[in-house]
Amino acid sequence: MKKGKLIAFNGSGMSLSYEDHLLSPLADGQILVKNKYTTICGSDIHTYCGQRQEACPTVLGHEIVGEILEIHPSHPGFDDNGKQIVPGDLVTWSIFSSNPRSVYAKEGIPQKGTDLFKYGHARITEEDAFHGGLAEYCVLRQNTGVLKLPSSMPLPVAAPLNCAIATVAAAIRLAGDLEGKNVMVLGMGLLGIACISMCKEAGAIFVGATDVSNERLYHAKGFGADFLLNTRGMADDAIDKLKSKFIKKGVDVVFDMSGSPDAMELGLKLLAIGGTAIWVGAVFNTRKVAIDAEQLIRNLHTIKGIHNYNFDDFKYALNFLEHNWQKYPFETVVEQEFPLEEAEKAFQYAVANKPLRVGIRI
Repeated sequence: MKKGKLIAFNGSGMSLSYEDHLLSPLADGQILVKNKYTTICGSDIHTYCGQRQEACPTVLGHEIVGEILEIHPSHPGFDDNGKQIVPGDLVTWSIFSSNPRSVYAKEGIPQKGTDLFKYGHARITEEDAFHGGLAEYCVLRQNTGVLKLPSSMPLPVAAPLNCAIATVAAAIRLAGDLEGKNVMVLGMGLLGIACISMCKEAGAIFVGATDVSNERLYHAKGFGADFLLNTRGMADDAIDKLKSKFIKKGVDVVFDMSGSPDAMELGLKLLAIGGTAIWVGAVFNTRKVAIDAEQLIRNLHTIKGIHNYNFDDFKYALNFLEHNWQKYPFETVVEQEFPLEEAEKAFQYAVANKPLRVGIRI
């Protein structure tokens, strides 16, 4: 049996360990991939810092690009776009696999289906160790979405596709038709800046960007933001002044990509009558959000939440990047790279410097 190297996360405050593990033979429908590049997602950092709990030891990293090494004969041999896949192809894959016959999967939310498995979130066992990005290999389970990547797309651009970019695609779907709409995006991490560019490509006539960091706001302009606003300590009269700039005295859609209760509450205040709030970023424990139910009802507001994405969103994300990664500065998203064996340094850098992404080249 073949062996491979991986980085094991053993719990917050404990050192990562560089280990050798055996690769089990492929089961029905599985694909063996040689990982080429992984980006450290915000949820990876939350786990590393103890803000999220995972079964340990685990292999962190789910924003992954890899090269197919082997495909089990029972796999149909095509990706989700109907393209034939063979060993040597560069691919990315959905963050999850789930039972396609489950109730939720049939309703278009397979990310909540039964038999759910999430890459970068599973416990290392003797039989199953390679299921995350910080490793030489990844074994793709049956019912995982797979997309063949164009060879022209740089690895650091492609790696976040199966998490951040696909999640934004899901948020755009929930928002509905954005043609001619006024939009505000709250939180200028990778989700936020990608959302700006997707909104512009979807036809929004105005896309504003907010954050509490001027450094984060700096990125937003290049991704198409029409307006930048640092909301730290923002007073109610400043909110009213901003809303008065719009014909409907507010914006049509707000996307919260920050997960901050303060930001989500601000977003509701910025909505015009009939507006919609899409909440994406709140995937970690924080205080409850205060909602004025009377204002929600009288202003005909809608709040929608999205967690991860479905397979159509995944395909939309690839299509978006294929056509736009050179139009917007996606090549600047990864601000620092490290080799796999320096994963500890990569996390320390990410925690200390809060870049959009840190890359791990494998």
